[in-house]
Amino acid sequence: MNGVRHGSFVEVPRGHRKGEERANKRSYIADYFSIESLLVLFCLTASLLVLPLILPPLPPPPLLLLLLPIGILVVLMILALMPAHITNVVVSSV
Repeated sequence: MNGVRHGSFVEVPRGHRKGEERANKRSYIADYFSIESLLVLFCLTASLLVLPLILPPLPPPPLLLLLLPIGILVVLMILALMPAHITNVVVSSV
């Protein structure tokens, strides 16, 4: 058991109690998200679940539009692997 023994009871350090861990998680989520942002996330989730059931299916996009993400990926790979020819870069510590 994690804790210090005092007579007939064991003192559990702060943060190791189950209720405090749950309360810390709740306060972290409450600190990170505001009520408005949680409401927006909930509405977006509900619309993503409900709208496909209501709206009719869409026709497939044109072939060139399907190739656009592949083209962007190729351009980014070329830029990432291209050697940099920068000669006058000054690096200083702040």
